[in-house]
Amino acid sequence: MLELHIPGFQDLRLAHLVLDYNGTLACDGRPLEGVRKRVEALAVDLTIHILTADTFGTVQDRAAEWPCKVEIIPRDREAEAKVKYIQGLGAEGTAAVGNGRNDRLMLKDAALGIAVIQTEGTAREALLAADLVVPGLVEALDLLLHPQRLKATLRS
Repeated sequence: MLELHIPGFQDLRLAHLVLDYNGTLACDGRPLEGVRKRVEALAVDLTIHILTADTFGTVQDRAAEWPCKVEIIPRDREAEAKVKYIQGLGAEGTAAVGNGRNDRLMLKDAALGIAVIQTEGTAREALLAADLVVPGLVEALDLLLHPQRLKATLRS
Protein backbone atom coordinates (compact mmCIF):
# COMPACT_ATOMS: atom_id res chain seq x y z
CA MET A 1 0.00 0.00 0.00
CA LEU A 2 1.22 3.47 -0.86
CA GLU A 3 -0.21 6.19 1.39
CA LEU A 4 0.20 9.92 0.87
CA HIS A 5 -1.52 13.04 2.18
CA ILE A 6 -1.67 15.80 -0.45
CA PRO A 7 -3.13 19.07 0.91
CA GLY A 8 -6.03 20.30 -1.19
CA PHE A 9 -6.06 17.18 -3.36
CA GLN A 10 -6.92 14.03 -1.46
CA ASP A 11 -5.37 11.42 0.73
CA LEU A 12 -4.11 8.60 -1.43
CA ARG A 13 -4.25 5.00 -0.20
CA LEU A 14 -3.16 3.13 -3.30
CA ALA A 15 -3.18 -0.66 -3.49
CA HIS A 16 -3.17 -1.03 -7.29
CA LEU A 17 -1.35 0.41 -10.28
CA VAL A 18 -2.97 -0.12 -13.67
CA LEU A 19 -0.82 0.41 -16.75
CA ASP A 20 -1.85 0.53 -20.37
CA TYR A 21 0.54 -1.59 -22.44
CA ASN A 22 0.96 -0.38 -26.03
CA GLY A 23 1.86 3.28 -26.24
CA THR A 24 2.43 3.54 -22.48
CA LEU A 25 4.51 0.64 -21.16
CA ALA A 26 5.62 -0.51 -24.60
CA CYS A 27 6.33 0.88 -28.04
CA ASP A 28 5.64 -1.38 -31.02
CA GLY A 29 4.93 -4.21 -28.59
CA ARG A 30 8.31 -3.99 -26.80
CA PRO A 31 8.60 -2.76 -23.19
CA LEU A 32 10.44 0.52 -22.76
CA GLU A 33 13.94 0.63 -21.32
CA GLY A 34 14.08 0.94 -17.54
CA VAL A 35 10.43 0.06 -16.96
CA ARG A 36 10.78 -3.51 -15.70
CA LYS A 37 13.15 -2.53 -12.90
CA ARG A 38 10.70 0.13 -11.70
CA VAL A 39 7.69 -2.18 -11.96
CA GLU A 40 9.56 -4.75 -9.86
CA ALA A 41 10.32 -2.12 -7.21
CA LEU A 42 6.72 -0.86 -7.13
CA ALA A 43 5.36 -4.41 -6.87
CA VAL A 44 6.62 -4.46 -3.27
CA ASP A 45 3.87 -1.98 -2.31
CA LEU A 46 1.32 -2.18 -5.14
CA THR A 47 -0.39 -4.87 -7.16
CA ILE A 48 0.54 -4.08 -10.76
CA HIS A 49 -1.96 -4.70 -13.57
CA ILE A 50 -1.31 -4.41 -17.29
CA LEU A 51 -4.42 -3.84 -19.43
CA THR A 52 -4.21 -4.26 -23.16
CA ALA A 53 -6.01 -5.31 -26.30
CA ASP A 54 -2.55 -6.68 -27.22
CA THR A 55 -2.37 -5.11 -30.67
CA PHE A 56 0.99 -6.72 -31.41
CA GLY A 57 0.27 -10.05 -29.69
CA THR A 58 3.42 -9.80 -27.55
CA VAL A 59 2.34 -8.92 -24.02
CA GLN A 60 2.11 -12.48 -22.66
CA ASP A 61 5.66 -13.29 -23.76
CA ARG A 62 7.18 -9.92 -22.88
CA ALA A 63 5.64 -9.64 -19.40
CA ALA A 64 5.60 -13.34 -18.47
CA GLU A 65 8.21 -12.98 -15.71
CA TRP A 66 7.15 -9.54 -14.49
CA PRO A 67 5.49 -9.23 -11.06
CA CYS A 68 2.14 -8.18 -12.48
CA LYS A 69 -1.22 -9.36 -13.70
CA VAL A 70 -1.90 -9.12 -17.42
CA GLU A 71 -5.47 -8.66 -18.59
CA ILE A 72 -6.29 -8.89 -22.29
CA ILE A 73 -9.37 -6.82 -23.01
CA PRO A 74 -11.60 -6.92 -26.10
CA ARG A 75 -10.64 -4.57 -28.91
CA ASP A 76 -14.07 -3.04 -29.08
CA ARG A 77 -15.11 -0.74 -26.21
CA GLU A 78 -11.60 -0.71 -24.70
CA ALA A 79 -12.23 2.48 -22.71
CA GLU A 80 -15.27 0.97 -21.04
CA ALA A 81 -13.44 -2.31 -20.31
CA LYS A 82 -10.55 -0.43 -18.68
CA VAL A 83 -12.73 1.69 -16.39
CA LYS A 84 -14.81 -1.36 -15.46
CA TYR A 85 -11.60 -3.18 -14.54
CA ILE A 86 -10.38 -0.43 -12.19
CA GLN A 87 -13.84 -0.11 -10.67
CA GLY A 88 -13.65 -3.83 -9.91
CA LEU A 89 -10.34 -3.26 -8.14
CA GLY A 90 -11.70 -0.22 -6.30
CA ALA A 91 -10.96 2.97 -8.22
CA GLU A 92 -10.41 4.88 -4.95
CA GLY A 93 -7.33 2.72 -4.28
CA THR A 94 -5.99 2.66 -7.83
CA ALA A 95 -3.46 4.72 -9.78
CA ALA A 96 -3.78 4.48 -13.56
CA VAL A 97 -1.29 5.42 -16.26
CA GLY A 98 -2.04 5.76 -19.96
CA ASN A 99 -1.71 7.86 -23.08
CA GLY A 100 -4.53 6.86 -25.38
CA ARG A 101 -8.07 7.99 -25.96
CA ASN A 102 -9.11 4.56 -24.73
CA ASP A 103 -7.43 5.35 -21.38
CA ARG A 104 -9.46 8.49 -20.69
CA LEU A 105 -12.19 6.90 -18.56
CA MET A 106 -9.81 4.97 -16.30
CA LEU A 107 -7.59 8.05 -15.88
CA LYS A 108 -10.59 10.10 -14.81
CA ASP A 109 -12.04 7.46 -12.47
CA ALA A 110 -8.81 6.38 -10.74
CA ALA A 111 -7.78 7.96 -7.45
CA LEU A 112 -4.68 9.12 -9.32
CA GLY A 113 -4.70 9.35 -13.13
CA ILE A 114 -1.38 9.99 -14.84
CA ALA A 115 -1.17 10.71 -18.56
CA VAL A 116 2.17 10.10 -20.23
CA ILE A 117 3.54 11.69 -23.37
CA GLN A 118 5.33 8.96 -25.27
CA THR A 119 6.62 8.31 -28.79
CA GLU A 120 3.12 7.45 -30.02
CA GLY A 121 1.78 10.73 -28.66
CA THR A 122 -1.00 11.38 -26.19
CA ALA A 123 -4.69 11.80 -26.90
CA ARG A 124 -6.20 15.12 -25.88
CA GLU A 125 -8.95 13.28 -24.02
CA ALA A 126 -6.35 11.42 -21.92
CA LEU A 127 -4.61 14.69 -21.03
CA LEU A 128 -7.86 16.32 -19.94
CA ALA A 129 -8.95 13.30 -17.87
CA ALA A 130 -5.67 12.92 -15.95
CA ASP A 131 -4.74 14.48 -12.62
CA LEU A 132 -1.15 14.81 -13.77
CA VAL A 133 0.79 14.74 -17.05
CA VAL A 134 4.43 13.63 -17.25
CA PRO A 135 6.86 13.28 -20.15
CA GLY A 136 7.03 9.47 -20.02
CA LEU A 137 6.34 6.25 -18.17
CA VAL A 138 9.71 6.18 -16.42
CA GLU A 139 8.88 9.58 -14.89
CA ALA A 140 5.40 8.38 -13.89
CA LEU A 141 6.80 5.30 -12.18
CA ASP A 142 9.49 7.38 -10.47
CA LEU A 143 6.77 9.61 -8.99
CA LEU A 144 5.20 6.53 -7.43
CA LEU A 145 8.57 5.27 -6.23
CA HIS A 146 9.16 8.69 -4.62
CA PRO A 147 5.58 9.72 -3.78
CA GLN A 148 6.54 12.88 -1.90
CA ARG A 149 7.23 14.35 -5.35
CA LEU A 150 3.50 14.18 -6.11
CA LYS A 151 2.82 16.84 -3.47
CA ALA A 152 4.69 19.54 -5.36
CA THR A 153 2.40 19.22 -8.37
CA LEU A 154 -0.95 18.22 -6.88
CA ARG A 155 -1.26 20.27 -3.71
CA SER A 156 -3.23 23.49 -3.73
